[in-house]
Amino acid sequence: MRLNEIRDLSPSELEIKLGEKSEEVANIKFQLALHQQDNTAKIRIARRELARMKTVMNEHLTGIRTLKGELKIEKELL
Repeated sequence: MRLNEIRDLSPSELEIKLGEKSEEVANIKFQLALHQQDNTAKIRIARRELARMKTVMNEHLTGIRTLKGELKIEKELL
């Protein structure tokens, strides 16, 4: 997935994709350990996509990123 596609996902959709991607990373690790996977770069790509998804999810949770149409609520400093 491209970064723009990830950013367009809602937090609930992103959570589902995070689970799927983490399963994919685990499966690729097993395949590499059993020498069933010849493409060793596949694990690198999957881990980077997982990291991108986690970054965008963290942005949603901290309020840095909001979806289009949502109001951005600024936190007051005490």
